[in-house]
Formats: sequence, structure tokens, C-alpha cells
Amino acid sequence: MNEWVLAGRSYVSRLLVGTGKYRDFEQTKLAVEASGAEIVTVAIRRTNIGQDASEPSLLDALPLSRYTYLPNTAGCYTAEEAIRTLRLARELLDGHDLVKLEVLGDTRTLYPNITETLKAAEVLVREGFKVMVYTSDDPIVARQFEAMGCVAVMPLASLIGSGMGILNPWNLQIIIDEMSIPVIVDAGVGTASDAAIAMELGCAGVLMNTAIAQAQDPVRMANAMNLAVRAGREAYLAGRMPKKMYTASPSSPVTGIIGS
Repeated sequence: MNEWVLAGRSYVSRLLVGTGKYRDFEQTKLAVEASGAEIVTVAIRRTNIGQDASEPSLLDALPLSRYTYLPNTAGCYTAEEAIRTLRLARELLDGHDLVKLEVLGDTRTLYPNITETLKAAEVLVREGFKVMVYTSDDPIVARQFEAMGCVAVMPLASLIGSGMGILNPWNLQIIIDEMSIPVIVDAGVGTASDAAIAMELGCAGVLMNTAIAQAQDPVRMANAMNLAVRAGREAYLAGRMPKKMYTASPSSPVTGIIGS
């Protein structure tokens, strides 16, 4: 699979995975390995990466020498909370500046609060962070994030943790067509076909957590998502046949048929 570039660094895998909701760090490790992911997200407010020296650290299961960490602001509901959380992440990870920004609007839907997200993004970009931003599937908003210097936009496919798949492929397509920075579907993926569809639309990648961690067999689902993202990308590059209503097109030649 062709390499792609995010914030000036090349990667092979276009699948980004979260590290929450697993049984333990051992299951996290096995699932991430099966996914083939090179970028892993970590919720700074919920996961130990050195804040508590007396507790097991995710860094032991997923070493920085092998994975690119993507600290995120899961659980933040204001710009101030998000900014403070990512400043802490930069300290814990020795100046790490690639981050995922999400500022949520309410506890029931976990839909993004765009006003607060824009405020936070402006400050973080000014402070030198490379901001990947979780957002709605509004193309106008996506343009705003690109204009202020975010390195990737991450529109939801459907609500976080819903597993409903891609509910509005048309808006996603508009965003993909208009952006010069990577577009990564974030939230709502439920199974492998959802990931393949996102990639067939032309997304640069797919980020998921619940779809893998909450599967009956997380490690097997991680492998399935790995294959789906790769297959979807190949299908996008190959270019699908056009859809045609009621137009017969035999798959075998009609000339030279025996008896004709």
C-alpha cells in the first residue's frame, strides 16, 4: 500500500486506532498489532502514560519507538479544558506536538461543539501544535480548520460509539474533494464494510476505537479492519465501474459464440 504523509511524516498504514475500552493493556497490544496501525490515540484524561508511576503504563505495551502517539482530548467540553490537556500531553511525551483535538457538546451524543473546537484549535496551532481535529461533516467548518493551519480534519461518519457507519457520504465527499490536507473519518465505524466505504470515497484514513475494542473478538476485528482499509484504498485507486440502470453488459464476449 502506498505511503501517505501526515504532518510531514510518512506512514504505510491508513488505519489509526484508539487504545481505550479494552480488557487490559495486553489485549490492547494484541489488537493494535493485528490492526497494523502505526498511529495510536490515547485519552490523556483516562489513560496512564506516566502520570501515575505506581500504575501500569500504556507506554510499556505500546512503546514510542514503534508507534506514533496521538494524544486526544476525549472528555473535554470546553476549549480551555482541551488546551490544558494537550499542554500536559506535550510535557508527558517530551515535547510531542501531534495531537487530536475534540471538544464535545454534550454527554449524550458526544457531538462536537464546533464553536469551542474552533477556539481551541486557534490557540493550539499558534502554540506550535500539529492539530488533527474531530469535527462535524460540515464542509464549511472543515475549510475553516484547514485555513487556520490544522494538519488534518476528522469528520464523524456517525456519532461516537454508535457503530452506525457512514450516514452522510455526500458531505464527506464534498470535504474530501475540497481539502488539501488529509481527511480521516473519525467516529461511527461499526464493522469492516464501513471502513472500506470510507476509503473508497477517497479518505486518507480511518480512525476507530469502539468498533474494535467492543467486538466479540477484538483481535480478529482489528485484523478485519486492517484488511478493509487496505481493500477500500485499492478499490479507490483502481476506480470502480460506473453504475448503470437497466443496461445489460455481459461479462463475457458475445462474438464468436458457438452456434451463432
